[in-house]
Amino acid sequence: MTKGFTFIDLFAGIGGLRQAMESIGGRCVFTSEWDRYARLTYEANYRDNRPIEGDIRQVHAAAIAAHDVLCAGFPCQPFSIAGVSKKNSLGRLHGFECEAQGTLFYDVIRVLKHHRPAAFLLENVKNLKSHDRGKTYEIIFGALESLGYTVKAQVIDAGHFLPQHRERIVLAGFRADTGFSFDALQLPEKGRLKMRSILHPQDGTELPEFPYTEGSTGRVSDKYTLTDHLWGYLQGYADKHKAAGNGFGFGLVGPDDTCRTLSARYHKDGSEILILQDRKPPRRLTPRECARLMGYADTFRIPVSDTQAYRQFGNSVAVPVFTEVARIMAPHIARVMDMKGKEAVAV
Repeated sequence: MTKGFTFIDLFAGIGGLRQAMESIGGRCVFTSEWDRYARLTYEANYRDNRPIEGDIRQVHAAAIAAHDVLCAGFPCQPFSIAGVSKKNSLGRLHGFECEAQGTLFYDVIRVLKHHRPAAFLLENVKNLKSHDRGKTYEIIFGALESLGYTVKAQVIDAGHFLPQHRERIVLAGFRADTGFSFDALQLPEKGRLKMRSILHPQDGTELPEFPYTEGSTGRVSDKYTLTDHLWGYLQGYADKHKAAGNGFGFGLVGPDDTCRTLSARYHKDGSEILILQDRKPPRRLTPRECARLMGYADTFRIPVSDTQAYRQFGNSVAVPVFTEVARIMAPHIARVMDMKGKEAVAV
């Protein structure tokens, strides 16, 4: 565990990256999240004596507390790579930093440039690497390296830790080359955990590791069961696309299966992850089951509506994945901090 380091939580969502950094002894000193419902969930679970900032674009880098690690699950936006000659003709700067302007990733860059933290941890969808024929990833990677950081990237599937196929790209950077490598990751066998590890038992009994919190009866409310009309529509939709040779359709799973990626649109019809039931249509996951599917403990408070909860968990990072990433980052964070301390003493 790396004790005594500080971090900031940008595009924080409901704090998945925060949990990872806290697991290795980090202390959060600044949070920004624009969505007001996500802020409600964040505030219900993390007690800070400071407000959560909203739009990071409106926050000056100098107003952000000094920190050792920057964490951000930044949104992926398109970048426009304009020619250097054109920018020169307009009297503008060129290069990676300029190309990132107008995107939310630029706010990550400007904070890194101002504070020069020892390390950063960034998360995005796997398709970031292929977005805009690879140009977006090229700009992001180049902008980070242009600030003097040694950057490593890895795509990790949450299926190593949870019963969900969920691939995300992880970017870890350090202000000095410490020899960090994702080869140090300890990844359990993918697919070993099944849905029964996160589902409420159908007979109403409680799982000892997951005390039931959705109601007093110990059973899943009927409100999560699809109506006959919606179930019929989803079956017809799947049959139509199957006949056309497409792979679109619902995902039906039982206790001994794993599931597709939970998305932010899950609140619409739940079609990507439907739970088999006896003698009636399948049901959606409950918000608590979604929390478990993302690696949140049952002590995690869900103070918002089901719709908002589905969006929040669908947008979240898989906590165990980033807890493992934080574990292997810890000694390298300490090493860079120690280098900085020695430099200060020398001066």
